[in-house]
Amino acid sequence: MTAVLDAPVCRPTRIRALAPVSGADIAVPVAGSAPLRYANLDYAASAPALTAVADQTAAALTEYASVHRGAGYLSQVTTARYEQARETVRAFVGGRADDTVVFTRNTTDSINLAASVTPGDVVVLDIEHHANLLPWARTGRARVVSSKATVDETIFALDAELAAAPAALLAVTAASNVTGEVLPIARLAGLAHRHGARILVDGAQLVPHRAVSIASFGIDYLVFSGHKLYAPFGAGVLVGRSDWLDAAEPYLAGGGASAAVGIDEIDWHTGAARHEAGSPNVLGVISIAAAAEALCDIGFERIGQHEEALVRRLDEGIDALGHVRPLRIFDDAYGRVGIAGFVVDGYSPRQVAEHLSTRHGIGVRDGKFCAHPLLAKLGHPDGAVRASFGVGTGSDDVDRLLDALAELAPTSR
Repeated sequence: MTAVLDAPVCRPTRIRALAPVSGADIAVPVAGSAPLRYANLDYAASAPALTAVADQTAAALTEYASVHRGAGYLSQVTTARYEQARETVRAFVGGRADDTVVFTRNTTDSINLAASVTPGDVVVLDIEHHANLLPWARTGRARVVSSKATVDETIFALDAELAAAPAALLAVTAASNVTGEVLPIARLAGLAHRHGARILVDGAQLVPHRAVSIASFGIDYLVFSGHKLYAPFGAGVLVGRSDWLDAAEPYLAGGGASAAVGIDEIDWHTGAARHEAGSPNVLGVISIAAAAEALCDIGFERIGQHEEALVRRLDEGIDALGHVRPLRIFDDAYGRVGIAGFVVDGYSPRQVAEHLSTRHGIGVRDGKFCAHPLLAKLGHPDGAVRASFGVGTGSDDVDRLLDALAELAPTSR
């Protein structure tokens, strides 16, 4: 499979990783050579832990105890840390002072919670991750709008749907988990509000890459996952307006959600506790707060510049190859985060992913990325390949991917 290059490939100046992440120096076995440093290009599935996050989470273990109902010193310390995490997260995403911050298991869990409290129809696009399709479909109140060739045309279609009949909510992704394309969230929020609807934003693929402000953008509900935010310890977040959350039945029935329990009557809490029954994932919550602080320390302007340079390097390299075809939803996308979906002529997605892994020590994702309708819409119902990256990625990782893809050129077989 090895391609013979006629001349050396000249590439721009080397770009170094912005921040250390766990596992950055791990070596993995490859066919026909000594182990290679693992090139993790699968951040969109689960990002590695920032070293700062792993260190803070490990330190919290020494004072770990139950939260909210313990009188002991460690329980008090852990409760304070858990509740402070809410305020850290609220500030991180520019939440309003009266927003409720609910900790969940992941983005999917957060959207299922939102679906359980939404009092009416929900308008969604057909390009969504299953997490922002299936919970609404299960309610029987989802109205799915087909995306168009451009963002502007798609917004026009959403406008028409919201005008046609009342809806309680517009639920949209902020950045595609297949292509990385970003939607204009503030514009969509204004559209929803003009029609008397609220907006829920799936921020799973945007929050780790760009600054988000609930208040400034006009977002009513924002959901995201810790494991995509360099805090892979199994926790998620829903931040948003309290009235629907307080009016709905508790998401889970159990201890912590209840203020008083009798045989014939139950008094449920309001606020976050109403939907956080049972023992919470304390360490997961602490890790999310630690990640929020670490990313703010790095600075989203630096993060954006870093990822933009890597995206440009990857896009230019793919364009030069010719036999690798990038996926795009829109002709006028509002930029991209560090995600690139593509297919390779003559190879199945699994063949490409296995070649990258077994011969080059590169980790990518292949398949349909929990976005089956979108892959079918893009003309690839059998799936594609996705490379994704972030603050722990350098140009060496991107260059290794491009060199490995060059070996799959049709003339090399």
